[in-house]
Amino acid sequence: MKYERAMEISLEQALFSSKASGDVPVGAVVLDEAGRLVGIGSNRRELLSDPVGHAEIVAIKSAARALGKWRLDGCTLVVTLEPCAMCAGAIAQSRISRLVFGAFDEKAGAVGSLMDVLRDPRAPYKVEVISGVMKEECASVLQEFFKEQRS
Repeated sequence: MKYERAMEISLEQALFSSKASGDVPVGAVVLDEAGRLVGIGSNRRELLSDPVGHAEIVAIKSAARALGKWRLDGCTLVVTLEPCAMCAGAIAQSRISRLVFGAFDEKAGAVGSLMDVLRDPRAPYKVEVISGVMKEECASVLQEFFKEQRS
């Protein structure tokens, strides 16, 4: 599949960061139009006491710094978990062209599960969405994390 390697990098980032910080293991990367990695992120809420420190936000900011612009037209965000409403809004506002995600988030997902911020016909920016890439692997990482939290 076209985005498997990028999803593998996102998963590696999620696992590494979670072990170091105790954050929920979510990882994200941003690819430019040529498929080069230009941004990377993982959850940083616990590490930085930052309520908006979601992997998607961290990766988007990283890509914007690397490219020297806030408009990320042509870029693809690859993330292990379906974005929440805040992150879906950031994806739209940064003009990312494509979102690829792994596991669905039935509790807070805003790209199909609870609502669909990015594909709402009233939305001013259109984002292509590809869901379910390596969904079992992405879901497994999260399930294991929460299983360990409960024990």
